[in-house]
Amino acid sequence: MENFAMLQFFEWYYPADGSLWRFFAEQANDLKDIGIDSVWLPPAHKGMEGAEASGYDAYDLYDLGEFNQRNSVRTKYGTRDEFIAAVKAGQQAGLQVYADIVLNHMGGAEEKERVMVRKVNPDNRLEFITEPYEIEAFTKFSFPGRNAKYSQFVWDHNCFAGIDYDASTQETAIFSIQNEYGEGWQDVVSDEFGNYDYLMLCDIDFRNPHVREELVKWGKWFYETVGFDGFRLDAVKHIDPLFFNEWLNAMRGYFKKEFYTVAEYWAPGDLDAMLRYISVTEGRMSLFDACLQANFHRASVSIDQYDMRTIFDNTLVQARPELAVTLVENHDTQPLQSLEQTVEPWFRPIAYALILLREAGYPCVFYADLYGSEYEDKDKEGIDQKVTMTILQELKALLYVRKYLAYGLQRDYFDDAHCIGWTREGDETHHGSGCAVILTNGIAAAKRMEMGMKHAGKIFYDKLGHIQETVVIDENGWGEFNVNSGSVSVWTYS
Repeated sequence: MENFAMLQFFEWYYPADGSLWRFFAEQANDLKDIGIDSVWLPPAHKGMEGAEASGYDAYDLYDLGEFNQRNSVRTKYGTRDEFIAAVKAGQQAGLQVYADIVLNHMGGAEEKERVMVRKVNPDNRLEFITEPYEIEAFTKFSFPGRNAKYSQFVWDHNCFAGIDYDASTQETAIFSIQNEYGEGWQDVVSDEFGNYDYLMLCDIDFRNPHVREELVKWGKWFYETVGFDGFRLDAVKHIDPLFFNEWLNAMRGYFKKEFYTVAEYWAPGDLDAMLRYISVTEGRMSLFDACLQANFHRASVSIDQYDMRTIFDNTLVQARPELAVTLVENHDTQPLQSLEQTVEPWFRPIAYALILLREAGYPCVFYADLYGSEYEDKDKEGIDQKVTMTILQELKALLYVRKYLAYGLQRDYFDDAHCIGWTREGDETHHGSGCAVILTNGIAAAKRMEMGMKHAGKIFYDKLGHIQETVVIDENGWGEFNVNSGSVSVWTYS
């Protein structure tokens, strides 16, 4: 088996200039050359902010940058034709392309409706603090720019379980919509806030069979139009998991295709909830390892106060490695974003070594670590901040080692609170394979580790170039490997 690596090909502050699809098409061959095998692209549909929309504010799922809606034809990332061309360019380069699926909510409705609601306690959504009463809500979507092309389905208040704005009083609150399909919230795995069905905007109600039917129809249209390879599912913590069981069964059954799927169930301190979600969805999808990403954050800000022996404790990659997509950063955790949980720059090479060079998990690389990013935004106190995310210089070397050298028996040396390491013995399939990894969050250190008898007499060097001296493997297959303070070194002989 060949080691695969995924790339998230966007970050939150990518310029809203319509260039991303073209840029990906230009980069596809180079990405394959550096060891990327699959790419997660951002939402391709029109968002409520039009050309400025990230796509996570879903407006019209059928508008991939084709219709003049929300004051724009193109999306933030480009036009429909550019998106389709980008997917094809990626596939021609040998990449698997995963489409971002945002089905939890919609925003930007054209028309208001009189809607019966109950207001809820935002800290305990199971506590209704009013009797049913009527509000005006933007819940009717007519998509006039598309004019019923591809689908005549009209979204109205019967398609939604909740809303956060009363247009008649301009009150912002969380309102449970009272419709024929339910008077409360939908069943979800998460019990945060009592019930975490409601996240934002118009919350889609999957109890409505017409909604489920329409979203299956849309999924089939989306694949037939674009021809991608798999899915990244957004915000699944807030969606009835039985819907995605049904939706994935329909897609996989109809097209007789696997459609690799990874879902965002973001619960960095709650591995049990993530495991419950896997159980309810019967292993149909992988999950991003939010718990490991949180450990990376804590380790990076704690410096030498963090016990590196515990870095994989209470993580998905430890509990269910076959369903864990590991990551260091993403568009939500990057500085100034909603789930900000930054991994400090000094620790990022260490974190990437931990996800790229071990046998467990499917690693996902973040766009800004490969390309860098500079942007300005307000922090939580409303103060303007300028952020520079620099290119991770070690990343391409780490990807090379993953693709060509990090194979075979893994021996772990998690025997020190500050300095840990492991070796991969290599295998017969990958010529020149085998590596030794040593890292520390403290002072410079050395560790004696076994590479295996077949490496006896070989000269190893630090592939990352942090240490200039070489290591000769002794007649018993062991070597003493060094690492600089607060650093990682990856030792190979090829």
